[in-house]
Amino acid sequence: MTHKYPDTSAPRIAVMAGSFNPFTLGHLSILKRGLDLFDKIIVMVGINASKAKVTDTDRLISGLIELLKPLSPRVEVVTCTGLTAIEAKKMGATALLRGVRSVADFEYERNMADINHSISGLDTVILMARPELAAVSSSVVRELESYGLDVSKFLPSPSSISN
Repeated sequence: MTHKYPDTSAPRIAVMAGSFNPFTLGHLSILKRGLDLFDKIIVMVGINASKAKVTDTDRLISGLIELLKPLSPRVEVVTCTGLTAIEAKKMGATALLRGVRSVADFEYERNMADINHSISGLDTVILMARPELAAVSSSVVRELESYGLDVSKFLPSPSSISN
């Protein structure tokens, strides 16, 4: 069996996909650490047309584009309604970038990595969440916010992007 070595002259592009509703400090940590590994990261916001309201989706995307603007041109924000791995391959991605917070996350991501590789040939790079961010998830932030709590300590600010 021969091993095919990657073309080192080609840009290393990863797709980091998710709903990012909201984009948390955990997401930002994975994104910034991923920039040490890849030349460019495409943040792919998955849109479920049957669940999302257009105004909510537009607000989420425009807010994310504005927030991540300081990382441009190495970070791009796009939307996707199709299969992540197939869309990533079409965009020239060389890998998928994912973060995990727990063993349960890892089991899920491992299975997805296997499926995504089988349909696209793309490998998945998994970064572990920093311990101080392991409990932060979009769903927890949304729930806390629904009870009227201040969730700003879980969300990136413009100053946290440049640090």
